Amino acid sequence: MTLEDEVRAISAAWDEALISNDAPLVASFMTDDWVYVGPNGATPKSDIIGWIASGRLTHHTMVVVGTDRAVRAGDAVLLTARKASSGAWDDVPYVADEWISEVYIPSHGRWRCALSQKTPVV
Repeated sequence: MTLEDEVRAISAAWDEALISNDAPLVASFMTDDWVYVGPNGATPKSDIIGWIASGRLTHHTMVVVGTDRAVRAGDAVLLTARKASSGAWDDVPYVADEWISEVYIPSHGRWRCALSQKTPVV
């Protein structure tokens, strides 16, 4: 298995963790200083994990649409993919179709995501 394939497998496992809505498991895929960047700016790991732990944010589905792209950049692996997902925010259902870019780095003996950026598909 190539390094890029290893990171793809970790990303897929992270998607499964998100669908399980198990906050500690989801957090284990992120570096301590992980950040999500979206249309409203940057959101720290503590906010996302807190929302999942409280049930404010739930994930129901997460599917890669088409082919992803994984490339090495020094000690990091950059993963870009189109993902379709569904869930709920404050019990209000949502569906999303987004382009996601993630930066994976070696951390504490395994690959963890240090940054996730999402852009809605238009």
